[in-house]
Amino acid sequence: MSDVAAIEQLVSKYKSLKSEIAKVIIGQDEVVNQILISVFSGGHSLLIGVPGLAKTLMVNTIAQALGLDFKRIQFTPDLMPSDILGSEILDENRQFKFIKGPIFANIILADEINRTPPKTQAALLEAMQERSVTVAGHHYKLDLPYFVLATQNPIEQEGTYPLPEAQLDRFMFAINLEYPSFKEEVEVVKATTTDTSVNVNPLFTAQEIVDFQHVIRRIPVADNVIEYAVDIVSKTRPNGDKASDLVKQYIDWGAGPRASQNLILAAKTHAAISGKFSPDIENVQAVANSILRHRIIKNYKAEAEGITDEQIVKSLF
Repeated sequence: MSDVAAIEQLVSKYKSLKSEIAKVIIGQDEVVNQILISVFSGGHSLLIGVPGLAKTLMVNTIAQALGLDFKRIQFTPDLMPSDILGSEILDENRQFKFIKGPIFANIILADEINRTPPKTQAALLEAMQERSVTVAGHHYKLDLPYFVLATQNPIEQEGTYPLPEAQLDRFMFAINLEYPSFKEEVEVVKATTTDTSVNVNPLFTAQEIVDFQHVIRRIPVADNVIEYAVDIVSKTRPNGDKASDLVKQYIDWGAGPRASQNLILAAKTHAAISGKFSPDIENVQAVANSILRHRIIKNYKAEAEGITDEQIVKSLF
């Protein structure tokens, strides 16, 4: 199949995918879009939202509709790296046998990732970056596609371990989950307080998703669009030549080169699901907020004056 035909097929399957997910998830359209963009771009996402906004249900539904294997890991202060990766045990023949941990799935929901100490958070790093894990000197490849969706609860900050910047940078998107609107909440209550159950049909296979990821990487991008993406990222660096007064005043650290790569990859996917065969500047702007918000480190002055990440990102365009 040619790449053009593949993109046309992706557009029609994406529409069916959205309606399949909408059977269970009411509203949250933009959140679902961003999660799916990161899946087809081959990236990971960080979901930031208060408890009870159906984060687990959303990820489970998306995994079912994509036809992928899904596992949830609840992060707690006493969780050890071996609880995630797996461990070696002696079997009845006194041979060491590796028992795989929950990290061996296509989609991992790392629930409340900031509840666990850095040693355990770091156990995810190799899996996220290399799509492999090393346990007791043995190297294990993970099945593709591989996607980590971590959640963070922004209100209970007692007893939490904030993710270090290097680990935050591994996430393509940081997605804010808001409360549903009044109308959406009424729909949610109607749908979830009766005895009806909904079946979500798998629309893809794991191999199809990997193939679409390759097609998206092959999409051509004009030089001016790449330069625009790199220009936006350069503007976030307070010591750089391109930094605006707002950035110099309110930001301690800007985004690194991974942000530029993610902007282009996500813009390609954003263009593809809209039926375009090459991304333009509008596609870059559409994904910029979620890609940059967790990569710019605001200073105390920005916190004190209530300057939001969104305001800073908008000022870069």
